[in-house]
Amino acid sequence: MHKVEVNVGANVTEANRREAEENREHLDEHGVKAVDILGAVGSGKTMLIEKLTPILQKRGMKVGAIVGDCYGDDDYQRIHSLKIPTQNLNTGTECHLDAHMVHHALHKLPLDDINFLFIENVGNMVCPTDFPVGSHKRVVIVSVTEGDDVVNKHPAMFRECEIGIINKVDLAEAVGASVERMERDMKRHNSNIKILKTNLKKGVGVEELADMLLKN
Repeated sequence: MHKVEVNVGANVTEANRREAEENREHLDEHGVKAVDILGAVGSGKTMLIEKLTPILQKRGMKVGAIVGDCYGDDDYQRIHSLKIPTQNLNTGTECHLDAHMVHHALHKLPLDDINFLFIENVGNMVCPTDFPVGSHKRVVIVSVTEGDDVVNKHPAMFRECEIGIINKVDLAEAVGASVERMERDMKRHNSNIKILKTNLKKGVGVEELADMLLKN
């Protein structure tokens, strides 16, 4: 009897990578720059989009969004209220968006009326790492309320991202978190990552983040 080994995981991630590349080509054809926003539930992903959208619009950008959640449309409703083209993606039992889901959402958006697209991934610090969706940049946001060991516990996420945001820095002392440790851990896992400290609720750091996102 012959033993046959099939690496299903590798096949799935490779197929996703190919479709992500097709998504990127599709975005480029329409002149759209896309940013994938990663982070845990409650880290500030949705608020990041809410705060950045009017700033980007003032700079002449036409903003759109794809919002991912396992279930419901709570975050979608928040982003949709900004009066920008928005698509909601529910993944069911899946803990991440994949390139195929995003492919369908892209074809429902008026890409010719968008030149900057947010893709808010499902709230998870592990699963989205291995599933690029075709964005031009990947941004990870963590909050001090998750504990200052959150970066060290999820190194792969930070290796895959160009920008790392430490949010809710105003609460660091109250929750006993060291922002300096979080910064050190980010740099240790990815020496090229650009780090920004924010208090999104009060708009601290948002203009600087817009500068980072608009840089090639």
